[in-house]
Amino acid sequence: MATAARPSSPPDTPATSQAPAFSPLYQQIKGLILQSLQQGEWKPGEAIPSEIDLAARYRVSQGTVRKAIDELAADNLLVRRQGRGTFVATHAEQHVQYRFLRLLPDHSTPSEEGPAQRDVVECRRQRASADVARALGLRAGDPVLQARRLLRFAGVPTILEDLWLPAGPFKGLTAERLSDYHGPMYALFEAEFGVRMVRADEKLRAVLPDEPQAALLAVTPATPLLSVERIAYTYNDVPMELRRGLYRTDTHHYRNQLS
Repeated sequence: MATAARPSSPPDTPATSQAPAFSPLYQQIKGLILQSLQQGEWKPGEAIPSEIDLAARYRVSQGTVRKAIDELAADNLLVRRQGRGTFVATHAEQHVQYRFLRLLPDHSTPSEEGPAQRDVVECRRQRASADVARALGLRAGDPVLQARRLLRFAGVPTILEDLWLPAGPFKGLTAERLSDYHGPMYALFEAEFGVRMVRADEKLRAVLPDEPQAALLAVTPATPLLSVERIAYTYNDVPMELRRGLYRTDTHHYRNQLS
């Protein structure tokens, strides 16, 4: 079986005595497809070439390509559609719009409750503090965009979020653009700034709000809230967002399905 083509090393690349780690062929193909996704060869929502075409492109078997695509689909980077082909996943799709939102109503379904009403409190450019810079892989003092928004469910303020984004990839993002976009925020990042969030890490703890936070959420400063800190990553584990949310849990609960 032919192997996937590898880029040649430049002549001045130093030699190493350490043997390279073995990588199964399908993992190499997965890496090449991921590279094309990262470079924007296939945009979110677009179909990628067929397995037969990709097998010819990479000079491997169709089964090897299928296994690579299976893993990318399991990672929610690609979506298989019966009889239509394989497509680049997008946050604009209805069933994945809130893939990273785990807060659910206690006595109804999300569809019965309806979408959140979002109020953008602020969006401004600032210099990254040490902890924000560390989370985003920046240097302290680098420019970032900081936004605060309030999410209401059935008119009740339920989630208060502060988020920080590296300024470069999100040049031109304003409070008005955030307010005017009625879809999920990650779909906006994807469609207008070419940044696709592919995974996220979260840390949860119980906290008490300060007075401004309590006022926005219409609770007292003695009300326990769920603090959710998230770092969202684009391709190749590049951090693109730090988000800190305060969640009311008097009518909602945080649900995570483990498998």
